[in-house]
Amino acid sequence: MADPADVAHLLRRAEFAVKPARASELSALTIAQAVDNVLDIAQNGGPQLPPEFATDNEANRGTQFTNAYHWWLDVMAARPRPIQEKMTLFWHGLFTSAFSEGVGRVDLMMRQNQLYRSEGMGNLLPLTQHMALDPAMLYYLSNATNVKGTPNENFARELMELFTLGVGNYTEDDVAASARAWTGHNAVDGTYVFVPKRHDTADKTFFGTTKNWDGPDIINEILRDNAGKRAIAARYIARKVWEFFAYPSPDSALLDALQADFLANNLELTPLLRTIFNRPEFYSVTAKQGLVRTPTDFMVAILVHTATAAKDHNLRSKGDPMGQELFEPPNVAGWKANTYWMNTSALSGRGLLAKEIAAKLAKLPAFLALAPMAVPDAVDWVANYFALAPLSTVSRDSLIALLTTERNTAKNTAEKAAANLVHMALLTPEMHSA
Repeated sequence: MADPADVAHLLRRAEFAVKPARASELSALTIAQAVDNVLDIAQNGGPQLPPEFATDNEANRGTQFTNAYHWWLDVMAARPRPIQEKMTLFWHGLFTSAFSEGVGRVDLMMRQNQLYRSEGMGNLLPLTQHMALDPAMLYYLSNATNVKGTPNENFARELMELFTLGVGNYTEDDVAASARAWTGHNAVDGTYVFVPKRHDTADKTFFGTTKNWDGPDIINEILRDNAGKRAIAARYIARKVWEFFAYPSPDSALLDALQADFLANNLELTPLLRTIFNRPEFYSVTAKQGLVRTPTDFMVAILVHTATAAKDHNLRSKGDPMGQELFEPPNVAGWKANTYWMNTSALSGRGLLAKEIAAKLAKLPAFLALAPMAVPDAVDWVANYFALAPLSTVSRDSLIALLTTERNTAKNTAEKAAANLVHMALLTPEMHSA
């Protein structure tokens, strides 16, 4: 049977949080069986977007944006196999677009969101092809108005630099040729259109081959037809997935293995995830201590453990102060990991949300019932409530000292003591470790 600590680690990384029922279920299996269970997204059915996001609510986009934000957080918390939402979030941060940077429509952002949900665990090639013609992407990286004669290089560059190959694996001439190939692949009124008269049909030289390249041919060359570039892309994406789920800067030997596996499986993403979650390195101390929870992970964990909804806490307003607002990445490179979330402003945002959550929970009978408990028992109860156990000695002793002081302060009520304990528990390293 799997080590419960390994199961908890797998769940925190693949499912946002450790739900007690899921932990019990998977702890009765081997790790390989637990991984298969986590990846069984058939349990999710065919998730679809609510009808309210199918069209542009031009008169009230702010409310539509908030509803979309809250809907996605709630789905992350509630989906039977949250790995599907975790991968949607991964692609949102890699093949990224931003609402306020050229898109301006919630329905288009949610259409892209659904693309990543429906194809984000499938094959990399069709996913990348569909991403390239997605209206949100076309607007965000200016291909919506890319025409012959004055080609726009934004998408052509980011396709190689940030989406598939990385710096150093293409030339400026390749960018220029690719931009010409993508001319005419535009968007009008929120819909992809190919406009032949805007498309450059002249020969172009891309990766040393001269012919009349068309936009989708560029992606086929990178991910299917050019063995050298395909191998580079496989390594690039495997590294990105590993760093999202495990830890930064994996060594070359590990990347070699992931790259080989990804190529052997024809760039299928679910087998790559299966390989990653079965690697012994994934359960190492380096991995278990390797990531800080993103603001989104932090908010979803709170929803899971408190059984509340995103709108109950107006979480749309809480992401940006912590450094991550969904649908609004800071730039085309997306969000970074770890220290990106650990600046003074972002930590203050986490602290304010923790304080608000604590004040609400402290009024509930279960938390008021902490008052007659022995101090260590009350601390352990709260740690178990948020799936923080086992706490480190430093964290547990600090919470015990805090609650002891709270109870010895005459003016403190049971509610205030409980609120302060929960507040501090939500600020422990264990709560912020992914």
